[in-house]
Amino acid sequence: MIRFSRFMLLIGFCMSSMMIHAEDNSLIISPAQQCSLERIASEPKLALEECLTFAQLGYADAQFVLGEYWYQGQQTPRDFQQALKWFEQASVQGHAISQLRLGTMFYRGEGVPANTIQAYIVLKMSAINGSDEALDSADQVALQMQRDELEIANQVLAQIFRSYLLQLSDTTVAP
Repeated sequence: MIRFSRFMLLIGFCMSSMMIHAEDNSLIISPAQQCSLERIASEPKLALEECLTFAQLGYADAQFVLGEYWYQGQQTPRDFQQALKWFEQASVQGHAISQLRLGTMFYRGEGVPANTIQAYIVLKMSAINGSDEALDSADQVALQMQRDELEIANQVLAQIFRSYLLQLSDTTVAP
């Protein structure tokens, strides 16, 4: 049987409750405004420190920016392990673009062994979270999968959604 332990942990949290971010308060400068690839290019040391701080606090946008920083390798050498780490952290919070990048990395085998099943599942999650590009990519991956691989992937997705629906029903029941 294909092992999904790390992956299931990652996906299991994808549908967890959303964090409250500073951008909800117009008086606070949001992490997204303080942490950007453009800012890293112009003020590398300070900007990276700020992004790292926000990412460690759990802000998905900052985690995504760090993932992109390491994935693109424009201001630093590419580091797929660092990119994977930050994309995974943003992905578990439902960050669609991080999920798209993560699915692409699984598909191409960038920093991880290539795995079409994982790629398909993460790309579908990204599509559910709003990425049209991920929907198209998932369809392309599906065309290259064996029938049994697609069945496994769809079973995992069904488990994820069942778990999500159970979480919803638990939170809607009055105490």
